[in-house]
Amino acid sequence: MSHEIWIFGYGSLVWRPAFPFQRQHPGYIVGWARRFWQGSTDHRGVPGAPGRVVTLVESPGHRCWGMAYEVAHHQLAEVLDILDFREQGGYVRHDLPLYLSGDEQRPRSATVYVAAADNPSYLGPASLPDIAHQIRASRGPSGPNIDYVLRLAEALSAMQAEDEHVHELAGLLREPILAETG
Repeated sequence: MSHEIWIFGYGSLVWRPAFPFQRQHPGYIVGWARRFWQGSTDHRGVPGAPGRVVTLVESPGHRCWGMAYEVAHHQLAEVLDILDFREQGGYVRHDLPLYLSGDEQRPRSATVYVAAADNPSYLGPASLPDIAHQIRASRGPSGPNIDYVLRLAEALSAMQAEDEHVHELAGLLREPILAETG
């Protein structure tokens, strides 16, 4: 085999791949938008009190930035086993065109994990304040849900990637909680 093998991460894979790779590079996919519409009961929440993590929804013309990882051919089965376990909460593999920053003329194929609306952990759309409220209250085996959002926002900012949904949500989560009066 002589072709490159790429994995594209748009959530926690952006800052914590936790699998072997040869190189990493910022990149994007087209026609998909990142949204905090997937429930997490295995990482950022628990059964009965799911956290919210990102998935992708089709969005014509949209550009979703993330981190691309080139994987060695001899490590592909190991990497996919790791990711299949990690992304077991409703995510399925898709092969999508990937554009690496600085090399947009040559799209590559990348494996991307997407949680569709028909999976049992899908929470769907909600207002950003409602999403922020749920995230503030959620914690799972991988830590507080708020950390997931803020780490993603920081990683995207570091690569100068714009994502209005993530950055507005992170802004809401950074605001102090006002005590209710009554």
